[in-house]
Amino acid sequence: MRKKLPIGIENFGEFFSENFYYVDKTLFIKELLQNWGKVNLFTRPRRFGKSLNMSMLKYFFEIGTDSALFDGLRIAQERELCEEYMGKFPVISISLKGVDGRSFESASVALRTVIGDEARRFDYLKSSARLSEDDKEAYVQLTAVGITEGGIYTMTEGMAAASLKTLSQLLAKHHGQKVILLIDEYDVPLDKAFQGGYYDEMVNLIRNLLGNALKTNDSLYFAVLTGCLRISKESIFTGLNNLKVHTISDFRYDEYFGFTNADVDELLGFYGLSSCKDVIRDWYDGYRFGDTDVYCPWDVINYCDELLAAPDAPPKNYWANTSGNDLILRLLEKADQTTKDEVEEVLNGGKITKRVRQELTYRDIDDSVENVWSVLYATGYLTGKHVDQADADIFTLWIPNGEIRKLFYELVQDWFREVTRADSTRINRFCAAFPAEDVDVIQEMLGDYLWDSISVRDTAVRRNMKENFYHGMLLGLLRSQGSWLVRSNAETGEGYSDISIQTPDRIGIVIELKYADDGNLEVACREALKQIKEKKYAEGLRRRGTKKIIKYGIAFCEKECMVVMA
Repeated sequence: MRKKLPIGIENFGEFFSENFYYVDKTLFIKELLQNWGKVNLFTRPRRFGKSLNMSMLKYFFEIGTDSALFDGLRIAQERELCEEYMGKFPVISISLKGVDGRSFESASVALRTVIGDEARRFDYLKSSARLSEDDKEAYVQLTAVGITEGGIYTMTEGMAAASLKTLSQLLAKHHGQKVILLIDEYDVPLDKAFQGGYYDEMVNLIRNLLGNALKTNDSLYFAVLTGCLRISKESIFTGLNNLKVHTISDFRYDEYFGFTNADVDELLGFYGLSSCKDVIRDWYDGYRFGDTDVYCPWDVINYCDELLAAPDAPPKNYWANTSGNDLILRLLEKADQTTKDEVEEVLNGGKITKRVRQELTYRDIDDSVENVWSVLYATGYLTGKHVDQADADIFTLWIPNGEIRKLFYELVQDWFREVTRADSTRINRFCAAFPAEDVDVIQEMLGDYLWDSISVRDTAVRRNMKENFYHGMLLGLLRSQGSWLVRSNAETGEGYSDISIQTPDRIGIVIELKYADDGNLEVACREALKQIKEKKYAEGLRRRGTKKIIKYGIAFCEKECMVVMA
């Protein structure tokens, strides 16, 4: 039976018990031990395999592990390393991905629940001959799940701050071996707290939790943390001098998060999808981690799954749709003319040079538009590389692939629609010019809107994608008229017109758009009107009883436009 594609599978053991396809990243273990760090922080965008790698570490190091899980994998060839480290350590493994709440109290309860659930995995500590009665009582307090009169779990906030250190000490005392600590998505509670308005309280709790566990913990062998952002030492890692940070710009570990070109070739060959390599590369490759080009694994796996069911399935936005994309909207909302030009540059396949801050607090994101660029790089909306050997913070940045470019297009359109609708007088005047047959006003105001917006001129983008961009922009303007029936790509004759409109006083409007790659707007307008006539786009409106039909051909080229009426 063919191996299943592991969509959303983050438990390493499940890959083998349930026959999922696994891209072998086990040499990450060897490199982690060779490049020793007491506390290791890996920052990578979401959906690039952080949680799966953390699960792999747990399965490898934890006492009582099934060594057969690693049979045939690359790490198994490192026999001395496996002999020394595999199955030799107590491992504490938590994910803070679900630590959320509308208030600090509810988020704090969620955090204590995560820690309590992990502590209960070590139920044998209650009867350990190596622990004192006080030790056992301390363990019971970590695992107690009850509600006090105040509605709070019986593990107090103070206990929670010391909980990982306490659990480490108890496990080390029982096993006679120091503990490995794994904390996945360490920055999610801070992101949620920032959005929820209780950032200061959560920073204080996380700082105390990590400080106790990582800084003053003699029972710790080593720790690994993952997250999207490198939160500044001043806010979280105060006084932690043994922290090694590995960001997406670092060369070490660059091949262990995400799929390399070789990984994708092997996967496509296994499923008989090698002929789809070009489209997969164009849509889902292009990230640069250190010195390695990387594909987003979430995208590749999801698209392969669709291709196995429907070989002609077009690529989709998978990664971009897995969470909110408000960072790009924040950038656009803050944009002055310079920033608009920079967004336009990357949207059109160009590159910009920026100083990237790799240490931020969540508050810093809103301090300046420059910080938003830094976060877009750290979270995978942009990729880049160092350009100045004398200054490690200077980067060239660009959009990595077709998926993210399409996302930018859509969000720019959404932003533009919101901005224009805020000025109702202006937009009503623009729309009124269409039934009034005022070509001059339409062209002048549409030109003004283009200059206010962000245009598409990328020569690598197909003409139909450019036309779709302007189509979406114009459609958003026209749909501001709530009493109009505005159809997009509706069948109105022998084909589908770009936009058709019926007004309450039974005026019909047909609009055909063209993008003039050669800059000849007049010729493109004539082609649009010719298409309306030949395809009989007006027939559908006539059948619906319109008294009068107006036909417009509109051509675009970058920020220029021309409007012609038949």
